[in-house]
Amino acid sequence: MVMLSVMIGSDRISKQKRCTEIVQGLKELPDLIRRVLKKDHEILSLAKELYEEKSLLLMGRGYNYATCLEGALKVKEVSYMHSEGILSGELKHGPLALVDENMPCVIVVVKDNTYTKCHNALQQVKARQGRPITICEEGDSDVQSMSYRSFSLPSSVDCLMNILAVIPLQLLSFHLATLKGLDVDCPRNLAKSVTTE
Repeated sequence: MVMLSVMIGSDRISKQKRCTEIVQGLKELPDLIRRVLKKDHEILSLAKELYEEKSLLLMGRGYNYATCLEGALKVKEVSYMHSEGILSGELKHGPLALVDENMPCVIVVVKDNTYTKCHNALQQVKARQGRPITICEEGDSDVQSMSYRSFSLPSSVDCLMNILAVIPLQLLSFHLATLKGLDVDCPRNLAKSVTTE
């Protein structure tokens, strides 16, 4: 999808610099993914802390809203823990009532055009004695200092950061399930294939 978007946009002079930036980001992506995967021990440590929890909130904005929805879905599917992916901008419209010292909240805060608003959501969680677990970019000491736990990602182009941000969430769901003794390859009540009549 990214390559299709680049191809469509590349015929406009005003978009050529952006297209070149994205193509370069795609070339670097395999190495960045390897760097994220090498931090699996950090995610395992977090999972050991969370696997007995009843619920988990995951919040993001922009490209990372879909990342949080995917992360919440995987946590539900394989660890049977209630989890919700929410738009961090909608925090004050209900989900904020759930936030307290007992509700773990994962917040994706990367340096894109939604950074300030996601940072605001982090401050809202912190102000209510929440335990914000952040996924942020390496070197973002401001976000890391406000976090209960933090997982840092190497920087990339804004539209590719969600690919990196989903990896810790996938690993978290895997570790939550294995710590509970569950088979991640055979989640209950889910069909791995679609049948039609």
